[in-house]
Order: sequence, then structure tokens, then C-alpha cells
Amino acid sequence: MAETKYIFVTGGVSSSLGKGIIAASLAKLLQARGYKTTIQKLDPYINVDPGTLNPYEHGECYVTEDGAETDLDLGHYERFLNVNTSQANNVTTGRIYQSVIEKERRGEFLGKTVQVIPHITNEIKERIQLLGKNHDYDIVITEIGGTVGDIESLPYIEAVRQLNWELGDDNALIIHLTLVPFLAAAGELKTKPTQHSVKTLMESGLRADILVCRTEHELSDDIRRKLALFCNVKQEAVIQSIDASTIYDVPNLMLKEGLDTVTLKKLNLPDETTPNLTQWNEFLKRHKNPKHKVNIGLVGKYVELQDSYKSILEAFIHAGAANEVEVNIESIHSEFINDTTIKNRIAHLDGILVAPGFGERGIEGKIDAVRYARENDLPFLGICLGMQMAVIEFARNVLHLNKANSTEMDPATPHPVIDLMEEQKEITHLGGTMRLGSWECTVKDNSIAHDVYKSNQIFERHRHRYEYNNKYAEQLEAQGLRSTGINPKTNLVEIVEIPEHPWFVGVQYHPEYKSTVANPHPLFTAFVKAAKEYSQVKKGASMAQ
Repeated sequence: MAETKYIFVTGGVSSSLGKGIIAASLAKLLQARGYKTTIQKLDPYINVDPGTLNPYEHGECYVTEDGAETDLDLGHYERFLNVNTSQANNVTTGRIYQSVIEKERRGEFLGKTVQVIPHITNEIKERIQLLGKNHDYDIVITEIGGTVGDIESLPYIEAVRQLNWELGDDNALIIHLTLVPFLAAAGELKTKPTQHSVKTLMESGLRADILVCRTEHELSDDIRRKLALFCNVKQEAVIQSIDASTIYDVPNLMLKEGLDTVTLKKLNLPDETTPNLTQWNEFLKRHKNPKHKVNIGLVGKYVELQDSYKSILEAFIHAGAANEVEVNIESIHSEFINDTTIKNRIAHLDGILVAPGFGERGIEGKIDAVRYARENDLPFLGICLGMQMAVIEFARNVLHLNKANSTEMDPATPHPVIDLMEEQKEITHLGGTMRLGSWECTVKDNSIAHDVYKSNQIFERHRHRYEYNNKYAEQLEAQGLRSTGINPKTNLVEIVEIPEHPWFVGVQYHPEYKSTVANPHPLFTAFVKAAKEYSQVKKGASMAQ
């Protein structure tokens, strides 16, 4: 294809309607037809990136291979498409303004008055087209955060209006995701919110080419005709997005509705192939027809908001399907774990994952959870801070270094088994000390990690500041906490294991970021398998009694 085509996904009426899932589902269908497709997210907040945002504010911070801290929707894009995203796939208002101000300071605007139009909108347009410039993609889908009418989104909507005009017919289209609510008292679906949303979009100079309507009930032909008439779209372009039991059903639902067909028609692209969803549907079949069930505890301090651990939850879905197992996740708030509550919270489980995080709140509960898993042969996986808690727990209770800690939690600890590297200690900006993106790890033979990865060389994504302190490595190894993964350039420990334990692994990196439908992460797959085996042994022992 000579020209990259652009699809813009806007939202109206309400937030959290699922623009990211619709964008990812459409991209999956187009990819399954053979079109090279990618997705980017435009976020209207003024933070430069979500790296410093509290997970309660914005859900998890997703990290790409190139070390970009991005919106969690990029995780959906990668999980659906099995294609890596990058810094170019996430743009924030903060980054846009930062770039424009830096250009103004360098004198690039030649003394002109810097304004939202054209300077901010030009910067947005440049970022939108960045992915299409090298012709690596046939289609670029751009999801615009927020809802139309929000003051924060106006520069993005204006940039899209200009770009839509500049690209010309057949090269761009607008998909507007909206809500058709059901009023129980009246017993009917209401189209007025959608009409108002489309009207607001038109006031900004944009006309929706396709309407995707989130709904709890089927849209009748009458409602589709009404929406088409009042919103100025073809009836075939009124797409129903009904609530689904899993997000992984959505590509098939959109296929049934013809979203990909009407998209290709409006972009004047060939519609000659049928989407190849064989592998996708095989995953769905295994996911929906499990042969076993395991209960896994997710021990964290942001468990009230499921999006805080979105990639972990999705990785368990992928691993569960790979094992033909239903993974039931029990969220356990680490602040409420102590000596009196721990047995009731954990004893019935088939495995625990101690989650990543920052700061000292809730860490003692995480340490108690690690100890229970270690002493009771319960399958354990620690990720990032979870791995660090495993090192601290082992130092305290096996090495008897009672005050062992991380200097993140206790700067004065006499036994800093987790610490900053020397070169990090003089850096004051929080982001400056972070280890981000893909790093190499050498995996030792005769280890769980080697059995899992089937390789001595792996690359995994990081997002952390503090490290395993190699000064304690000899003591920890001598007592049974083996370091089985090492970064070859820095000599930093990436993986720890207890060989005498049935399945006990802590990793400094974030394996959940790389788990996709097509490639479930091997570490999660192995952990779920260990939990299944533990469950079966436990069930057998129970029956014997």
C-alpha cells in the first residue's frame, strides 16, 4: 500500500466505555485480514507520562520494550495484536506542551506568538503521523482519551479535524463510541445521549463515519434506523457493542457486526479475505472450557482497583487457557495481613503472587505472605517488589538478620539486602533512577527459570529503582536462596529461587507486560501449572482422609 490510512476513535456520553478494547478488536480483525496495523493512544492529561501517577488514579503503568511508561490501553493493544508498541504509541498533553515549549526556547518559531492553533495542533498531527511515516503500517488506529466536549480533549479533536481534511477522502475515518442506556422504568433503550454526543462532535467540525454503541440490550432495527437518521451515518455503520463475558469475545462480536467490513469500505481498501482467527478462537475455546480450577491469591496494596494489576490479571487468563485451567484470583490487601489473619487468607489457596509496587505501605503483610508460602510449600511467584520482599523475608527468617530491609523502606537498616546502586544515589529526579524497558538476563542451568524459558538468554521488561544487594549474595546463596538469573552487563540479580521448595520464584522484572493471547508468558504458564499440581495433591490428600 502506498498510503497509510488513519482511523480515529473518539468517545462520548461516558468514560470507560471501552474505546481501547474496540480499537484493539478492530485492529485484530484488520491484522487477521493481512493488513499491518498498529494503535496509538492520545491522553489528554498534563502529566508527561503515567509513570508518577498513583495506580488508584489511572490504573497500572504499562512499560514498552523501549522503556516508555505508558497508558494501560497499550497493554490491550499488545495482548490482542502480539506486536510490540513503543514511545510513539502513547502521547500525552504534557509531552506535547513540553516539546512545543522546548522548541520555542530554542527559537524554532522565529519569534512567532506560540498558540494552541497552529503550534500545539501541528505537534499533535506530527505525533499522530509518526507511526505511518516509514510506511511500516497500512493502517494506524488512534484512540483519543476522554469524551468529546471535555476541555482537555479540544486540541486533539481540532488536530484530528485538520488532519481529516488534509489526508483527504478514503484516507481517514472517524469511529465514535457512545452509550445507548437502558431505562428500566421505561423499559426501553434511549438514543438521545448518543444524538447529543454526535452533535457535540459535529460542533467541533468532525462527522462520525461509524457509530459503535455500547449497550446492555440488543439494538433493534428501528433504533439503528433512528440513530442512522439523527446522527447522519449509514445504517450499516451503526455497530452494536453489547456487554460481553470477556474482552476476548469482542473481536468476534465486531466481526459479526461487520465493523471491519464497513471500515475497509470507507477507507476504499480491498475486502477480499476472511479474517483468520483460528488461533484466537482456539484460545477462547480453552479459556471457556477449563478442565480444572485453581485459586491464586494476588497479594498487593492497590487491590481495590482491578486496573492497578491489569496486565497480571490478563497474563493469568492467558496462562489459564494454556493449562486448560480456570484461574480464580483472590485479591488480598497486604495491609490487612498479619499473624492472626494470614492463615484464613492464604491456607486454602493453591498459590500466591506477591505483586509489584512502590513505598513502604503494606510491605510487612507481603513479607508475612512470602514466609507462609516458603514454610508451607505453597507455589509462589514474586514480581519486582514481590521478589524484593522474598529476599528480605529470607534474610530475616533464615539468615536471622532481623532488621534486614530495603533502603526504600528503611534508609537506616543495618542490613540493606535491597538497595540503590552506587551510581543511582546522587540522582534526585525520581525517573532518573528507574531501570526501564527491556534488559538482558542470563539464566543458569538446572533451575526452574531454565526449565520455564528453555534458554540461557532472555529479555524482560523492567520498571523499578531498587536492586538486590550483591554484598549479601554469598550469605543468601549459602542458606538456599539461589540467584538463577543475572544481568550480564551489570551483574545485578534478576531471578531468585529456592531449589528445595516445590515452586518458589521471584523476578526483578515484569513478565506480565509480555504475555499475549498468541504467546502466554512461560513464567505465568509454569506458575499456574504448579498451582494446578499443588491443588491436585491437596485434593488427593483430602480424599485420603
